[in-house]
This record gives sequence, structure tokens and C-alpha cells, in this order.
Amino acid sequence: MEDNAGRLFIRAAMSAPYLEREEEHELALRWKERADQQALHRIAVSHMRLVVAMATRFRHFGLPIGDLVQEGHVGLLEAAARFEPERDVRFSTYATWWIRASMQDYILRNWSIVRGGTSSAQKALFFNLRRLRARLASGPEPLSNAALYQEVSEALGVPENDVAMMDSRLSAPDSSLNAPLADGGGTGERMDFLVSDEPLPDEVVGEAIDFERRSGWLKAALGALNARELRIIEERRLTDEGATLEELGATLGISKERVRQIEARALQKLKVELVRQNPEFLAA
Repeated sequence: MEDNAGRLFIRAAMSAPYLEREEEHELALRWKERADQQALHRIAVSHMRLVVAMATRFRHFGLPIGDLVQEGHVGLLEAAARFEPERDVRFSTYATWWIRASMQDYILRNWSIVRGGTSSAQKALFFNLRRLRARLASGPEPLSNAALYQEVSEALGVPENDVAMMDSRLSAPDSSLNAPLADGGGTGERMDFLVSDEPLPDEVVGEAIDFERRSGWLKAALGALNARELRIIEERRLTDEGATLEELGATLGISKERVRQIEARALQKLKVELVRQNPEFLAA
């Protein structure tokens, strides 16, 4: 919203007449039972002061009040869609949660380029850390950061490491990895100095080619084994959870020592076949 339009809208919202309980109940019934748009409009207009009041509580996050009001209006309409007039509760009481939730979600999505507050505990930390820090700092003796983090951790039920990380995020703005390291240029960007433990692209491609080649060698060499040898090798060596000698012995009706002997012979046959078909196997 532009400044003038925003002020006019807020002034109109704050001057809208309240609804008496009986009138509110009647409008809610008309909206729920007959989808009466006029009834919905009157409910929304009469409660926009609640949206504006809630938006002012979140103004210290640095986002435009007009945007917060718009998000709160979305929450207000969501509350109207879910409100059950037969319950003995005022609409304002019910709508407050939806308005606050809509605004908080908007703040979490737009306050930082880094997504935060993905759990209920993280959201509570994000929206309460400043208030708790101010309250604890006003005590007779100043608290160290470690003591402060411990107090907040116990109050909100989150790990101290999460408190420290959130405090760091709230105390400094986002920094772009594409920002220059120094004024004047010529010294590179922050991105240039990030070290990655991941393999280089050519290493990834090379490993993929080698894996495919060796897989082909093994598949061809397995043809030299008989059915029992092949089964033992597959179940012992080519599955994520290899079968034990005891398990294979019980399945094949032989002793575990006999399974071990067959496996050793099959491995030797595989090695001979691999070398015969691919002389470069030893070098690989």
C-alpha cells in the first residue's frame, strides 16, 4: 500500500462499528449456511481493527505494515471460512489465532532469504527471543550470553545451540555470497572463497564411467559360475545386507563350512575370468 492509501485504510478500519454478539451470530449463520457475501464483508470490515492492531505488534521486524495488514486479512477470511457460529465463542477470539498465524508465516517467509522457523519450537524462538532477551537483560545483574541462552532454552524448550544460532541471525542482516570482499572490486566475492568437500565434476563423471565399466566386467564374469556358486556370491557379496554362512547353509541344505568353500572357489573363478576377459582389470 502507498502511505496515504495505507493511512486512510487503517483509519477506516479503526473507525468501523463493532458487532453485537447477536448480530455477529446472525451474520456468521448467513455466511455459513447461505454463503452470503454481504454478511462476510460486514464480519471482515468490523474486525479489521483487530488485523491492524496485530500488524503493529510485528512492525519491529521491518516489514511494511500494509503488507502485514494484507496477510492478516487473509487470515481473517480463513477464520471466517472455518468459524462455527453454533459454538459459544466470539468471532474475534477465534480469528485472532488465524490472523497471527498468517502474519507470522509471512514474516518467516520474507524477513530473511534463509528459511527459518520450520517447526513450532523454532517459530516460538524466532518470535520470542528478543522479548525474553530484553526481560532477562533488565535484571539486577547482567547475564553472559551463555547464561542468557540457557535461560531462553529452558523457557522455550529448545536446544541452547538453536538459541545461539537464532540470536546470531536476528542480530545481523543477510549477507550476499556475491558481494565483493572489499570496496573497489578486483578482490573477488565471498563465493570465491567457499570450500566444498564435494568431488569436482570431472571426478564425478570419471567415477561414474569407471563404475559402469567395472559393472559390465563383473556381469560378464558371473557367467562362468554355476547356479549354486552364483546364488552364494549374489546373496553374500552383491546385496546390501549379505546373508551369513549359517543362513545360506540352512537354505541350501549344506554346512556353513561348505558354503565358505564354495564361496572361496567362486571368488577365485571370478578373478580368473575377469583377467581372462579383460587383461586391463589388474591395472584398474
